[in-house]
Amino acid sequence: MKESLTGRVGRIISGSLNALVDAVENAVPETVMEEAIREIDGAIDDVRSELGLVVAKKHMANTRLMEENKKHEELTEKIELAVSQSREDLAEAAISQQLDIEAQIPVLETTIGECVSQEKELEGYIKALQAKKREMKEELQQFRASRTEAASIASSKGAAAKASGNVESRVDKASFAFERVVEKAAGVLGGSSPSGRESAVKLAELEDLARKNRIQERLAAIKNKSK
Repeated sequence: MKESLTGRVGRIISGSLNALVDAVENAVPETVMEEAIREIDGAIDDVRSELGLVVAKKHMANTRLMEENKKHEELTEKIELAVSQSREDLAEAAISQQLDIEAQIPVLETTIGECVSQEKELEGYIKALQAKKREMKEELQQFRASRTEAASIASSKGAAAKASGNVESRVDKASFAFERVVEKAAGVLGGSSPSGRESAVKLAELEDLARKNRIQERLAAIKNKSK
């Protein structure tokens, strides 16, 4: 059975420790992390495609709703004209059409509301996946840096015992860097890295800035309308 989009996003965000550990047994840790990042990219593309369908559906429902409301208003004018001309038969026919329109309008409004809700949800998925991608790319860079440093120390000349001790220390650090990726992907760690917290603060600040901008736009629109 094909995995649902919601389930896929949830799995990526929450992570799967067992899946990563099983993969590491037969693959280089760096390869595993790169594959995880590629899967996030694929998930983002899928969510955006679904978002496009939802936006199109909402647009069509909005267009239909405006058309039906306009038709309802035009029928009201025709009904009044028919009554003034003592043509009750025509008025009744127009009223019948109005009743059909009134039966459809709630359905269209419900569809639009559902689309708005789905749109917000999918946009939230994209933001969460992008945040997860940034986090994993940072961990991958840290892992590569640790591995490069370990290799450099291993090849350096010097006292054999000291070199051996340094290499072992660096390899431990490289392993620890990958373990942090695994733990974060599985939600094992309760906190977040300083860089992660910094990114969260910046994102929150950006959201606050966007909100203030929307408030100013609406205020300006209200002022223009009152003139």
